[in-house]
Amino acid sequence: MGRRPGDRQTFGPLMRDVARLAGVATSTVSRALANPGRVNEKTRRRIIAAVEQLGYVPNAAARSLRIGTSDIIMAVLSQPAIANDASQIMSEVLQSAAATLSDAGFNLIIASRSRVAAAEKHIPDLAIGGIVRGAIVLGSTELPSHGRRSLAGAGIPLVSVLNDRSAAGIPSVVADDREAMRDAVLQLIGLGHRSFLYIAGPAGNYHEVERFGGLAEALAAAGLPGRAVIRHDGAPTFQTGFQSGIDAARAWLALKRRPTAAVACWDDAAIALMGTVRAQGVAVPGDLSVLGFDGAPVGTFCEPPLSTIRQPTAALGAKAADTLLKLLDGDAGVPLRTTLPNQLLLRASTAAPRKARA
Repeated sequence: MGRRPGDRQTFGPLMRDVARLAGVATSTVSRALANPGRVNEKTRRRIIAAVEQLGYVPNAAARSLRIGTSDIIMAVLSQPAIANDASQIMSEVLQSAAATLSDAGFNLIIASRSRVAAAEKHIPDLAIGGIVRGAIVLGSTELPSHGRRSLAGAGIPLVSVLNDRSAAGIPSVVADDREAMRDAVLQLIGLGHRSFLYIAGPAGNYHEVERFGGLAEALAAAGLPGRAVIRHDGAPTFQTGFQSGIDAARAWLALKRRPTAAVACWDDAAIALMGTVRAQGVAVPGDLSVLGFDGAPVGTFCEPPLSTIRQPTAALGAKAADTLLKLLDGDAGVPLRTTLPNQLLLRASTAAPRKARA
């Protein structure tokens, strides 16, 4: 239940108390809590220690806004999301979500996760302190937590986008990655391809599981054995897409019997693979057809232009924001999972294999 403007309250330590104990300016504390990457490691550690010692919760904004009346929504980004084609996808999702929220009178702030658990303590604190009314989580594998504080237990509405968390009771807005990949690979099979190289994303990642699952379903539907696909693993994060594509290209070039089609879990890997094999005299798509996933705009300007599966980024962001707004209004009919269709963009990097054309 929110506090009323006339309620008497007892407040804990202030940001200036943290600054005094840590021996830094108040503005430095603010930066450390809102954007840890902008403060050097030594200073950040002092601030974190002071926060822990004082039991400080960043609630200055909550005092002025009053809990329950904030007009701020928080977007929580996983750190690996800030990468190459993924950054373009995230920005499009965020822009659409921000526009939808703005139309409803809300403002969107961005909170980036950190590899240091203590440095992301501000994320659950923003929620628990009443500074934000709700949160949209983009692509993170785990919800931020610190000690007994967690975003999941903050008591604010949460919506996940790009990652299905419906099993945990969090409404999720996702694209039909599995179905889209299945349909795309079936089209490649229809062109005459019977052997595939698959460049896998990070092990256990939601998108990796769904996209490889779609490829496997396509092979089964066409009556092809599991050995029809050679899987290239090894990507620790989506940030390593270019290197993963280069490594996969080298592995393909070393094969005596080379698959006629390469399918990548994400566009960066597909682009790097295509560039690497073409530098060795391989004709794309004559010797090797290449298909990516995500629909990064840069694919249009590759040589040849990259065939890919385009995610409905604007629709995903708008739907995630709309779902959160309904939760804030107390709508009990919000579905736990909303699935939006991807779009197959067939360009010049895919065609029938040479033998199939003869």
